[in-house]
Amino acid sequence: MNEEKKKAIQALKTSKGQIEGIIKMIEDGRYCIDISNQMVAAQSLLKKANLLILRQHLNHCVKDAFINNKGNEKVDEIIELLAKLLKD
Repeated sequence: MNEEKKKAIQALKTSKGQIEGIIKMIEDGRYCIDISNQMVAAQSLLKKANLLILRQHLNHCVKDAFINNKGNEKVDEIIELLAKLLKD
């Protein structure tokens, strides 16, 4: 497993712990702003993990596709994904 994937897994595991903590905060009736701040932190980790996976994809899958003259379909995949990301 390459470094990007290892870092992505770590970020996802951390966000999983944060989400479990957020659920407990809600169940315990904690202050809404504190809960919201924790949600923002969890979202940030998910974005970080996504960026790491996309970096891995570009550095490996897309490079290999261009070497094998199949780069256009990988570019189309990335454009579709960027369209989804920019919707939010």
